Amino acid sequence: LRASVDPLTSPHVTFLHGFTQTGKSWSPVLNLMKAEYTSQCLDAPGHGTNLDGERSLPQCADDIAAVVQPGILVEYSMGARMALHVALQNPKMVSQLVLISGTPGLATETERIARRNSDHELADRIEKIGTHAFLDEWLALPIFSGLTDSTNQKDSRLRNSAKGLADSLRFAGTGTQESQWSHLHKLSMPVHLIVGETDAKFTAIANDMQPLLQSGHVTVVPKVGHTVHLENPTVVGKLLDSIVLRND
Repeated sequence: LRASVDPLTSPHVTFLHGFTQTGKSWSPVLNLMKAEYTSQCLDAPGHGTNLDGERSLPQCADDIAAVVQPGILVEYSMGARMALHVALQNPKMVSQLVLISGTPGLATETERIARRNSDHELADRIEKIGTHAFLDEWLALPIFSGLTDSTNQKDSRLRNSAKGLADSLRFAGTGTQESQWSHLHKLSMPVHLIVGETDAKFTAIANDMQPLLQSGHVTVVPKVGHTVHLENPTVVGKLLDSIVLRND
């Protein structure tokens, strides 16, 4: 919690991270934000101090709703998929939804089966080679090319266990996610979709999501990729400040 604000009167903002990260991954953004708010940075199932990774996305959503105060949800990638479930299952808990590089899921069962198979293969590999070796491979993927040794937060990611990460993939990976495209119209709260300009895949997803939402807005952050909040925490901090101020 931010010590300089009154938790009884300031907006409550919950942050949830992406796969292989921890709640501490949000520190660069939080340190740059100026708005008054009360923050809660959760460790997702199988990550950090949250050791039980055997939780489906609906179960993750229930877990999150049980430990947070009503307010704004700010989530990235895997966390965005969890947050979408929170907003659909517990809409009264969410005043504004911020999805950074998020997706409502794969559209067809054929795609989901293929992704589940690849997620299970990756989970097996994590357990075989261990967290350190896996992170070297993971952070070398093109999707993370916008990160450097000083911004990829590898030391924090090393807090995660191979079993926790593997279980997270098996139980809450993209392949397990039932398509939520047909449910987006049910979201009545403002939904802010933030994506990186060079992340063509998720920029297209955000643009496809926007017209299906009651109140949806897309922000494309220039010259960054998938890990928007780590590649340009200054811009993301300012965006979140404006969203928090809108919540008053």
